Amino acid sequence: MGSDPSWMFDLTGTVIPIFLVVMIGIVAVSVGRGLFQWSRNNSSPLLTIPARIVSKRSEVRQQQLQDESQSSRTSTTYYLTYEAQDGARMEFKVDGNEFGMSAEGDRGLLTYQGTRYHGFQRHPHYSTAE
Repeated sequence: MGSDPSWMFDLTGTVIPIFLVVMIGIVAVSVGRGLFQWSRNNSSPLLTIPARIVSKRSEVRQQQLQDESQSSRTSTTYYLTYEAQDGARMEFKVDGNEFGMSAEGDRGLLTYQGTRYHGFQRHPHYSTAE
């Protein structure tokens, strides 16, 4: 401090510590949210309810790799939306096999705990048309 006003913009004395504090704060909030959600899921009851699949969606992400071959990596995340008998809708992330075996309109028993998906047991649907 003193008569030299450049002390406020000193890179190593001001900017880097502020940047580190902000970054540590972001990481701490992110970890805290994850732990809170995990704890809330663990304290929620394991429920199995009648439901039907009302929607399917997938999210494709492409990541450009920074190497000489200019290659990219693609990942797909799958989601199913279920509707309970009371009209409440819940979306869960599922694996590709579960997604592929599911169809909109399927009915069955949905098992979940908080926001954690445990499975869906389909009821067989037989057509009476011949």
